[in-house]
Amino acid sequence: MLQIKPILAALKRHKAGTVLIALQIALTLAIVCNALFIISQRLDRVHRPTGLVESDLMAIQNRFVGTEENNAAPLIKADLVALRQLPGVQDVVAINSYPLRGGGWSTGVRTDVDAKDSKAHTTQYFGDEHTLASMGVRLVEGRNFRSDEIVEADPQAIPDPAAIIVSKALADKMYPDGHALGKTLYIGDSKKPSTIVGIVERLQVPWNGTWSDSFYENSLIQPVQLTSAFTNYLIRAKPGQLGDVLKAAPAALVKVNRMRVIPSDRGVRTFAEVREHAYKGDRGMAILMGVVCLVLLGITAAGIVGLTSFWVGQRRKQIGVRRALGATKHDILSYFLTENLLIGVAGVVIGALLAIAMNLWLVTQYEMARLSVPYVLVGVAALLLLGQGATLAPAMRASRVSPVEATRSV
Repeated sequence: MLQIKPILAALKRHKAGTVLIALQIALTLAIVCNALFIISQRLDRVHRPTGLVESDLMAIQNRFVGTEENNAAPLIKADLVALRQLPGVQDVVAINSYPLRGGGWSTGVRTDVDAKDSKAHTTQYFGDEHTLASMGVRLVEGRNFRSDEIVEADPQAIPDPAAIIVSKALADKMYPDGHALGKTLYIGDSKKPSTIVGIVERLQVPWNGTWSDSFYENSLIQPVQLTSAFTNYLIRAKPGQLGDVLKAAPAALVKVNRMRVIPSDRGVRTFAEVREHAYKGDRGMAILMGVVCLVLLGITAAGIVGLTSFWVGQRRKQIGVRRALGATKHDILSYFLTENLLIGVAGVVIGALLAIAMNLWLVTQYEMARLSVPYVLVGVAALLLLGQGATLAPAMRASRVSPVEATRSV
C-alpha cells in the first residue's frame, strides 16, 4: 500500500512549486464556481417564458406627428381597423408596452386601503378587450374585459379601473390562499378598489434586469386605451403567416396616415428579435464567463502538466532505483497521482473558501444571488479530476522508465 508520508516529505522539498500549483487551483476554483453560477443565472433568465405566443407575434413602435400629444385616439382606432383587416392578422392591440420591450409602467399594489406600504410591485399594461387574444396569454380563471369596460384616457390622468386582469404570480402574491378572483386591489396610492375579473397563467414584465427579478411575473392589465401620440401595436399573426404580416403591416399603417414616425431601428420587430435584443447582454456575459472558465482550466491543467513533467525529469534516478527495488509501473503511476491529489485537495479547500468569500463580495456590491453549494461541489470535483487528468500523461511516462536505463549513470 502506498505510503502518504514519503509523498509529503517529497512535497516539503519542493515547497515553491507545490504552493504555486495549490494556489492556482484555489484561484481557478473560486473564479470558475462563481462564473458557472453567473452563467446558470443568465441562462435561466434567457429562457424565462413570457406567457405570450411568441412565434406568431410582432411589434410596431409608432409615434404620430402633427397632432396633439394626447389626442390620438381617433388615429389609433383607424390604425387598429386597418391592421385587423389584413389577411394574415389574427388580432392586434394598441398597448403602452409588452414583455421584454425594456420600458413600461410599474407601481405598488395593496389589498388594504389603509396600508402605508404596497404588498407587491407590478407592471401595468394598458389595453382593451383584444389584449389577451393579441398576446396569446392563457386565461386560467375569470373572464376577459368587456367592450363597455374600456375607457380612453390621457396618460397623465388615468382613472382607477373598476376591473383588472392580473397574472397568476401577482394573484398568488396578493392572495396566497388561491382565491384572488373577485377580490380587490388598490393600485398605487388609489383609494378606489379594482376588482380582479380575470387571471392569466403567466405574463412577464417589460424589463429583464436584476432589479426586476423579484417581481418579473407580476403583471396587471387595465382596461384603458391611452390617447397618447406614442403607442405600440402588438400584432398576432395567424400561424405560418408572420412573414407576410411583417411586410404588410407597416405599409398598411402608412397608407392610413403618413403623418407618423416608425423608427428604422427596432421600429418593426418580430418577437424573436425582441427577445434576442433583450437578452443580448445576458448571452454575451454567459459566453464571456464560459471562455474565462475554459482559459483558466486550460492554464491550470498546463501548469500541472508542466510541474509534474519537471518533477519526473528531476526524479528519474529515484524512479529507476525504486523500479530496481521491485516497484511496479502501477506503483510509480499511483505515486504521482496521489501526490497531485494531495496538492489538489489543499487547493480546492482554499478555493472553496475563496469562492464563498468572492460570492459574498459580489452579493454586497452587485446584488447577486448567493452561491449555491452544488456549484462549489461541482467545481471541486472538476478541479480534482482535471488535476488527475493533467498528471496522468507525465505520470505514465515516469512509470515507463526502465530500471536499467535509470541506473546506468548511478
